[in-house]
Amino acid sequence: MLKIYGRVNSINVQKVLWAASECGVGFEQVDVGGAFGGNDQPWYQAMNPNGLVPTIDDDGYVLWESHAVVRYLAAKHGAGSLWPVDPSERGEADRWMDWQQTTLQTGMTTLFWGWVRTPAAQRDLSMLEAARLATAPLWQRLNDHLAGREHVLGPAFSMGDIPVGAMCHRWLNLPFERADLPEQPHLRSWYDRLCQRSAYRAHVAVKLT
Repeated sequence: MLKIYGRVNSINVQKVLWAASECGVGFEQVDVGGAFGGNDQPWYQAMNPNGLVPTIDDDGYVLWESHAVVRYLAAKHGAGSLWPVDPSERGEADRWMDWQQTTLQTGMTTLFWGWVRTPAAQRDLSMLEAARLATAPLWQRLNDHLAGREHVLGPAFSMGDIPVGAMCHRWLNLPFERADLPEQPHLRSWYDRLCQRSAYRAHVAVKLT
């Protein structure tokens, strides 16, 4: 059976749990990292020398890096649906997956850690405000792309929706001021569609912790 190592409040683990559930794959989730520890232990680092989560063990095949795992699961279990077989469509999905890591990640990490995992008395509000203003236009790019599209690739849900979709839940639910930001209706409509998916509700659209 597929084993997924990592804590469920890690966004990178959430991506993998969501992908596995979309593929209909049975799996065992093992709590590692954060309050659970274990990721600094020899048994774990023998699988993942980075000591980060997630890591999967698929009947002896070990893989780490969340997007690599999402692509692997999609290709193995969802070719033609979650994993586009057309190279141009797959390239489009890959682009938005990588965009989440290369473009959105920095500002969103600042916002999430500042608002959720930092005690109120210790928050750097000026840093959070700078991150909010810098990150909003990035989400506007995805909002504009989604105009006239049901999902990142168009009508069909794919692996391209997973990384940005996981992060979108955080963007739309962090407790910062929004009145001065664009409404981003296409982004919100897409988020609402994602929330109709049982796997998204189970693994991503949960309380931020």
